[in-house]
Amino acid sequence: MPHQGLNFDEPLLFELSKESCGVDLPTPPKVRDRLGSMARLNPAALPNVSEPRVIRHFTRLSQKNFSIDSGFYPLGSCTMKHNPRLNEQTARLAGFSNIHPLQDIQSVPGAVALMGELSDFLKNLTGLAHVALSPAAGAHGELCGMITIRNALQHHGHHEKTVVLVPESAHGTNPATAAACGFTVRPLPADQRGRLDLQTFYNALTDNVAAIMLTNPNTCGLFEDDIVNIAAALHTKEGYVYCDGANFNALAGVVRLGDLGVDAMHINLHKTFSTPHGGGGPGSGPVVFSEALAPFVPLPWVVGNRHDGYRVLDTRTAEAPYATGRIKAFWGQFATFVRALTYMKSFGTMGIAQASKDAVLNANYIRAGLSDVLHPSFDGPCMHEVLFDESNLKPLGLTTMDVAKGLIDKGFHPMTIYFPLVVQGAMLIEPTESESQQTLDEFMVAMRDVLTMSPETLKNAPQHTPRRRLDEVRAARTPVLTSP
Repeated sequence: MPHQGLNFDEPLLFELSKESCGVDLPTPPKVRDRLGSMARLNPAALPNVSEPRVIRHFTRLSQKNFSIDSGFYPLGSCTMKHNPRLNEQTARLAGFSNIHPLQDIQSVPGAVALMGELSDFLKNLTGLAHVALSPAAGAHGELCGMITIRNALQHHGHHEKTVVLVPESAHGTNPATAAACGFTVRPLPADQRGRLDLQTFYNALTDNVAAIMLTNPNTCGLFEDDIVNIAAALHTKEGYVYCDGANFNALAGVVRLGDLGVDAMHINLHKTFSTPHGGGGPGSGPVVFSEALAPFVPLPWVVGNRHDGYRVLDTRTAEAPYATGRIKAFWGQFATFVRALTYMKSFGTMGIAQASKDAVLNANYIRAGLSDVLHPSFDGPCMHEVLFDESNLKPLGLTTMDVAKGLIDKGFHPMTIYFPLVVQGAMLIEPTESESQQTLDEFMVAMRDVLTMSPETLKNAPQHTPRRRLDEVRAARTPVLTSP
């Protein structure tokens, strides 16, 4: 596509490369070759581009990025919401940003107190007894939780418990984490309501079951309403309940998962409590644990209370004889802790609860507003995200991909597509609590406009982007990153 106004067509950096060079360098002196067989046979495949070209290239690429600051980001299962700038400012305060992880812990009592207060907030919100702050993100938090469960089982002599039950409506990292910890994964199908069927669970609950990894709300945007019965049955068998807390934005301040029987749950601070995420970070996935698992939680621990002061345990002692070893260097993602605690103190428990309720309300508003033109995958209200499928698109010759590409031409980032896998042609929309009714109305108008476009037009969408529709499978498998 040629330049259109100030919208520049931006080639690859290697396509901008020229043979010429604007700098005259002296011929390098002869030196003894010490590379031997490691000497390069051909010139390095590096682009030859001037500094102004480089700056303009990457600046133009940055202007093509889509972010929560530029528009509505309706990705389901991701909680891409606006994060108050106050939280960024507190994370940059000199007393927080200038400390170093190798400092003596006695020299940073304020940082320890902050981690202690954050731990207290997380325990109060979840009704659980202990916290491991160090995990770097959600999947790392899962690893922390499942390692703790494995160590607890081994400590109690339950070596026969090698199976982890994972509903098909759970997040995809759950079975991967269980397998990485040495467990055998047994998948459980969803029922017609999009939830785990209780009888199916009972049938799978044999003596060798160590735990269940349950995402709640699940990836269909539905609350697993049999969780109390599931937890009670597992505890009778001396197993544990791991809850994937990636969707905690629907429950925070409203439901305490510990009260429902959960033994371990990771919480994505970078989703629910205010750190922008994506593109590799920053992330933080603290894990909260029940009393039964508390002795086996990975180090370091923050212990104490606000009145008597906080301190850190970072080695096994008589106070923590069964603690699991470190799973991450140092103390965790401290700047993310600062942002999260700022968020929590700004909102308070009641404000956090209102945010969760608003997130659920917004998702159901979209469900009600689009149900006459899109097919809801399951009956009844949803939680913080709504799931549609392509069953009413097929008679029109359209697919979920066509709708997603059409939305781009309307100026909206597409929702999550083809996930969860339990639904054919899934369209998962999570508006979060930070979007206004006006924004949601604009999104629904755009969606309706897309659905009235001709199949031929949609098959050729997007039209208003620097590149047309790509062969995404081929691009992922055989990317072209350098010049030929």
